[in-house]
Amino acid sequence: MEEYKIPTNTRIGHVHLKVSDLQKSIDFYCGLLGFELMMMYGNQAAFISAGGYHHHIGLNTWHSKGQPPAPPTAPGLYHTAILYPERKDLAVALQRLIDAKYPITGASDHGVSEAIYLDDPDGNGVELYWDRPKEEWPKDEEGELTMFTRHLDLHALLASAK
Repeated sequence: MEEYKIPTNTRIGHVHLKVSDLQKSIDFYCGLLGFELMMMYGNQAAFISAGGYHHHIGLNTWHSKGQPPAPPTAPGLYHTAILYPERKDLAVALQRLIDAKYPITGASDHGVSEAIYLDDPDGNGVELYWDRPKEEWPKDEEGELTMFTRHLDLHALLASAK
């Protein structure tokens, strides 16, 4: 049997998160991160997007209303990664988090990207990042990708917002 490879232009279309308090999640994703509310499904679900797409993130309380976050060591989603188009857009998002005094759990330079890490109100991991142009990605002598995790200079990142 021939090895199957998923088509090159395949994308992950959306993520759907179980949340304990729908309004808190809307306040976080829409109010703080800037997504737009596209549709409510009664008082149990919301569909939010960037740029008018039907939804990039679904939020629901169908099985999770009022429940505590999953334990950090339980299997499940590690984080939802939100890709910003430009470095300055990531810098603006970081400044909004700082201004709101929202806790950041990490910040890394991965060579291919720069990332800010935080948790949503239910403890779901969120990565905010931008990708460097592909021709700038780090490679070894054989041309193989060599990602890494290094300290992200937040001051330099913030300076790019200006």
